[in-house]
Amino acid sequence: MAMTDPKQLLTSVFEAAVAAADPELTIRRHLPAKPKGRTIVIGAGKGSAQMAAAFEKAWDGPLEGVVVTRYGFAAPCERIRIVEASHPVPDANGLEAAKLLLQTISGLTEDDLVVALISGGGSALLPSPAGNLTLADEIAVNEALLASGAPISAMNTIRKHISGIKGGRLAAAAHPARVVSLVVSDIPGDSPALVASGPTVPDEASRADALRLIETYRIALPANVMAHINSAAADAPQPTDPRFARNEVHVIASAAVSLDAAAEAARMQGVETVILSDAIEGEAREVGGVHAAIAREVATRNRPFNKPVLILSGGETTVTLRAKGKGGRNSEFLLAFAIGIDGLQGIDALAADTDGIDGSEDNAGAFADGSTVSRMHAVSVDAKAMLAGNNAWTAFNSVGDLFVPGPTGTNVNDLRAILIR
Repeated sequence: MAMTDPKQLLTSVFEAAVAAADPELTIRRHLPAKPKGRTIVIGAGKGSAQMAAAFEKAWDGPLEGVVVTRYGFAAPCERIRIVEASHPVPDANGLEAAKLLLQTISGLTEDDLVVALISGGGSALLPSPAGNLTLADEIAVNEALLASGAPISAMNTIRKHISGIKGGRLAAAAHPARVVSLVVSDIPGDSPALVASGPTVPDEASRADALRLIETYRIALPANVMAHINSAAADAPQPTDPRFARNEVHVIASAAVSLDAAAEAARMQGVETVILSDAIEGEAREVGGVHAAIAREVATRNRPFNKPVLILSGGETTVTLRAKGKGGRNSEFLLAFAIGIDGLQGIDALAADTDGIDGSEDNAGAFADGSTVSRMHAVSVDAKAMLAGNNAWTAFNSVGDLFVPGPTGTNVNDLRAILIR
């Protein structure tokens, strides 16, 4: 342990987690049976372009299609068209992409196959306002959800009730073709119906559930949006709908699998590892404080785990915006964590989004240790003030501790790794 460079070790476990969700490996294991008719590939998410490229390599036969991904996340494809749009707030390119996907699957027969490549981020990338709603309405909803602190499952339940494409509606539009969904899960619990708000996977959540969640999290939505959700027009198709009878859904990568791979990578380097959970949710700064308390307990009392040890966790925290600083949920988690371990030696941590982007900046997350807060203070940065202002990116940038691996081509939620020596 004394010879191990902490940042190098933490980076290696992140890379192992990402590698376990490599679409070239995961898609090849889940190729559907070839159809009598056409093969159409559609998709949405921050990993959809890499999934499309991997599917092209693995598929022995004709195919065509279109997928939408975030700006800067494209991958070269020969037969599948890649469209880029905005994330985390929808834009006009996403609106056109949603229309294009619906056009691509129109007029199919029961002999045709639709392969849906779905990953996290698809909710924002596929705006398709229902009824009399507009793109501006969907943007307003998205911004309100992102600022609410609601968990991703709640957000996506609400999103699907204002959409013409989410909540299984895209798969319903492909009927009578068979739809096989290959899903990379970024959702705690790995429910495929919640990834990207389930464009090809319906669930049982009703508009009554959506209204309850809006009230629970005190989400202020435009009056016309509320009128829509209160109407029968918002009802989404149910899983028992006969249009879904022949469809298949496969979760091909998830946080649980990636955490196991990260743990194995650490153990191969001689570091004992424990996994707290792959489905941790909650306010990022509060989850950061809890992780800091656990790290302090191990560092000072050698419980509940014996040091040296690497503690891993996954899931997706949320941030309730209190100000307009720069940051994301991982950097906010880690700033709270750094404040909680201030002054303690022998603790190093990395928190990062496995898609390579945390929030709206170019970093996946950041590194922290017991000297982080004092190093920030040395350059006139008040860590607690930065946390209060949702300005974690600025705080970590001031000490050169941002983690910037670039887009990874997959998205299996957040990875938090805490090394206690």
